Amino acid sequence: MTRLPADPTPLYAALESQIAAGISSGEFPVGTQLPTEEQLIQRFSVSRTTVRKAIQNLSDRGLVEIKRGTGTFVAQPKITQDLTELTGFVEDMEALGHTASARLIDRRVIAADACVAQRLHMATGTNVMRIQRVRIANEIGMSFDETYLPLHIGEKIVRHDLEANPIFALLEQRYSIPLVEADYNLEAVSATADVASALSVQVGSPIFLIERTSYTVGDRPVDYEKLFYRGDLIRFKTRLIRRKPA
Repeated sequence: MTRLPADPTPLYAALESQIAAGISSGEFPVGTQLPTEEQLIQRFSVSRTTVRKAIQNLSDRGLVEIKRGTGTFVAQPKITQDLTELTGFVEDMEALGHTASARLIDRRVIAADACVAQRLHMATGTNVMRIQRVRIANEIGMSFDETYLPLHIGEKIVRHDLEANPIFALLEQRYSIPLVEADYNLEAVSATADVASALSVQVGSPIFLIERTSYTVGDRPVDYEKLFYRGDLIRFKTRLIRRKPA
């Protein structure tokens, strides 16, 4: 039997720390089931209320996932990404110490629908290049990206290995198209069949959808993207500045 340290810390908080330490050390690997309530009660000599409070706190922290009727499982740690600068997926992941890659699903010329045409400042029906990729961090599919480029730019971009070369890097470094700023729209959606298949999740799973239009000099849009991020693997953060009262 393992007894929790005798200190002023509430028992549930001490138990929470013990389990969190076990997750961090690998005693409880990602995806494995934690000991049952009964096992934790016996192991740490605590009450059921203490166990449930500790597990709920771990769930609130995103360290475990409670599956009703099945048990509690160690969750895949979420990646926290800042929304403060215009950066690409590879830049974001490498800045956080993760290995980034991509899997190309499709690249083809299509007629721009009303939404794409509006974002790229062109007439509906104009041909554009659409590129679909799964973006991967540490060998896990994190997002399904649809990129729309004006055709004269897209035809150049698709000449390259898009599983190895970030589009932002190609635009700026290969074709001297600097990216100056972008419009972002972020909302919570449910995974459609296409997105679920690409990301190996169930249809209806929580997804962050980012619509991003990137502009070059002269306020000219050159890249419109729909980025579908797995809601169970990533969180976004930003820092807001208080506007001074008039």
